[in-house]
Amino acid sequence: MTFLLGLTGSIGMGKSTTAQMFRDEGIAVWDADETVHRLYQADGAGARAIATDLPEAIENGAVSRPALKKMIAADLSVLAKLESVIHPLVAADRERFISRHPDAALAVFDIPLLFETSADAWLDAVAVVSTDLETQKQRVLAREGMTQAQFDTILARQMSDADKRARADYIIPTDTLDGARAAVRHVITTVKQGKPDA
Repeated sequence: MTFLLGLTGSIGMGKSTTAQMFRDEGIAVWDADETVHRLYQADGAGARAIATDLPEAIENGAVSRPALKKMIAADLSVLAKLESVIHPLVAADRERFISRHPDAALAVFDIPLLFETSADAWLDAVAVVSTDLETQKQRVLAREGMTQAQFDTILARQMSDADKRARADYIIPTDTLDGARAAVRHVITTVKQGKPDA
């Protein structure tokens, strides 16, 4: 039976880099954001479904994220409609991923809003990537077009790092690449030995 490990962390904590470290160790990783991106592409299942309910969000056959943002800002009910269309498609994609790795000792699920969407209910354990606030802030503000105000808004929408750490089965510190890699290897070894620990 494959051990299902969730991977999450607040913006700028190094989740994408850590997910790649799991891949580098030969672990299959399902990426929630990448799945949505694929569904939104021209003629993707998500784009086709959204075209039926929210045709104004479609440009050249694909979902326009800027258009969606404007629509949600103008009418919050659009978000609920969007989620009712996309969430089942994402769940189906995730189930296909699981079925493709029936004999794997471990599979990782990279989910930004893991706790916020109660994904921990179907996972065997959760690993949270984390670093100090100053490092997080430096990483995020180094991104092109990012402002302090945007950073503050994103943080306000996410569960706090302290709360995520408190609910985690594993914490992966991302202060250094070597430290993160060592923590990733520890998680893999622990799971494969059948002794998950906090």
